[in-house]
Amino acid sequence: MPTPHGPRRARIAFSDSAAKQLDTITSEAELHALDRALVVISVDPEAGELLPGDSSGPRLRQYVDDVERVRLVYWVTALKTVVVVAFIEV
Repeated sequence: MPTPHGPRRARIAFSDSAAKQLDTITSEAELHALDRALVVISVDPEAGELLPGDSSGPRLRQYVDDVERVRLVYWVTALKTVVVVAFIEV
């Protein structure tokens, strides 16, 4: 029987540098655009494309929304329950 609330979303956590970037966003339109992008990756953490790199660290992903003009660089933890945003560009 399906759950009444739909699939579980990933929890979003921000690195210190991303939290500082959040503090500088004051435009309501930019906050709305960022919120929409965060919803996308919380529903599907694999939505972004893998960035080139080696396997010594976390595999970074990049999600770009050209319509909203948002770019997020993030990684997904091994448990795939937490998406950590490493860079925000609105």
